[in-house]
Amino acid sequence: MIPVYPDTKVALKGKKGLVVGIANDQSIAWGCARAFRALGAELAVTYLNDRAKKHVEPLAQALEAPIFVPLDVMAEGQTEQVFERIAKEWGQLDFLLHSIAFSPKEALHGRVVDVGREGFLKTMEVSCWSFLRMAHLAEPLMKNGGTMFTMTYYGSQMVVENYNIMGVAKAALESAVRYAAAELGPKGIRVHAISPGPLATRAASGIPEFDELMDKAQSKAPARSLVSIDDVGNATAFLALDGAKLMTGGVLYIDGGYHIID
Repeated sequence: MIPVYPDTKVALKGKKGLVVGIANDQSIAWGCARAFRALGAELAVTYLNDRAKKHVEPLAQALEAPIFVPLDVMAEGQTEQVFERIAKEWGQLDFLLHSIAFSPKEALHGRVVDVGREGFLKTMEVSCWSFLRMAHLAEPLMKNGGTMFTMTYYGSQMVVENYNIMGVAKAALESAVRYAAAELGPKGIRVHAISPGPLATRAASGIPEFDELMDKAQSKAPARSLVSIDDVGNATAFLALDGAKLMTGGVLYIDGGYHIID
């Protein structure tokens, strides 16, 4: 039988997705949102707070997002409110993109063995637990299956200078992806960790000597090129398609092959 491939412009038509993590037009989440929308998906978009709203609102408008709501995962009850809004207006969810991470400066800039309890807990709450919480809330809305994405980094597997406690959090996040994939797979829900190469995003600006890290990635990656937010978005959107329905539980590296080089 000759396979029938869908029209890529409408491959996600009728699908509804939640995008969490757009801070500005340099965000990985923005690259993903554009790719989802280009394939016909309808999107719900969140913003962190009033300060961030002015940067995100024009992007949400460009996406024609019918749902645009605040979401600070450390604010009590706010995550639940987002999913209640989606349940009320859409009654379904087909994919979820979690693209947020945070670590207090004193925790991120110090040695892992020196991290205080409060800094560790905040790092893990935002960077790992919030994904599990969203997965829990998204599950009943994915009535016909769906896809969940979160963003990780090579520093979860190897010691990357200055990545510090965030590497520990990303390692936990990748493990969470595997367990969630195993638990949700029987319902047709796939779970993926996306691991881009270094990108000049707002989040990355908090990592010391990040420019040096980008230079190293570009010079050593087999592709000899840095990844863009569009590269990440296009690959992530592919995994939301029915053609990727048997892919789940893994880490997709979008880094020009850097992760295979010693």
